[in-house]
Amino acid sequence: MRFEIVTIFPGFFAGIFENGILRRALAEELVAVGVHDLRVFTHDRHRTVDDRPFGGGEGMVLKPEPLAEALASLGIATKAEREAAIGESACQPARTRVVLLSAQGRPFTQAMARELSTVDRVVLICGRYEGVDERINELYCDLELSIGDYVISGGELAAAVVLDATMRLVPGVLGNEASSEFESFGVADADIATAEDGVPRSQHGAGGLLDYPHYTRPAEFAGISVPETLLNGDHKEIRRWRREQQLRKTLANRPDLLANASLSKDDRKLLEMIRQETE
Repeated sequence: MRFEIVTIFPGFFAGIFENGILRRALAEELVAVGVHDLRVFTHDRHRTVDDRPFGGGEGMVLKPEPLAEALASLGIATKAEREAAIGESACQPARTRVVLLSAQGRPFTQAMARELSTVDRVVLICGRYEGVDERINELYCDLELSIGDYVISGGELAAAVVLDATMRLVPGVLGNEASSEFESFGVADADIATAEDGVPRSQHGAGGLLDYPHYTRPAEFAGISVPETLLNGDHKEIRRWRREQQLRKTLANRPDLLANASLSKDDRKLLEMIRQETE
């Protein structure tokens, strides 16, 4: 899988590629990343990438011409041209996604990361200043994504988040493939394909819930002991305890997730019990 990042600050990403899982994924050629300086695609001596907005208002807007040239250099045609090409090739699925990082975009979620991880190439356009000329979004972008309900200085941080969340779902990137299934916002039990090798599974798939609390050695720290259930080796009890904790944490921190979570009858009973306790 390949990521292309279009930015006016290419140096921003240097440290990101030198650490953690992404460094290993790049070294093993499971993922490739190209960073492209938008100023290279300007034609004036000041390398101007922005201009004042029509209609007045504060700030500056990234100009469409350099962005269009940058995308052309990557072989990216307009959406209309790409859709026509797909139609001419027996309806083959599009293998490239062009993404604009913007505070006005759809919320970026684990489900979206999972979807992006299935394509061959993701092009990330980093907005700056007041944003990007809307014609670039209209002509080229398949998705407009936001990483949260707040405003940051530019799309570089957002691009790094999208890249990290997506590339870790590419097969082979994580040392344990189950890690991406049994975690916050993960898939439901019915969608988990990880082999158990005869070992009783001690956790549920998240099914859209938050993850459960985790503990490690020592068994007691600062006067707080690890829950006894986790020490008794009973996988069935551990599984139930962890599911209850997922429901508790989700209800406390992200109750909005419960509306679309994959909940069984037992889950709903547990959730009702927890709600009664907290009322």
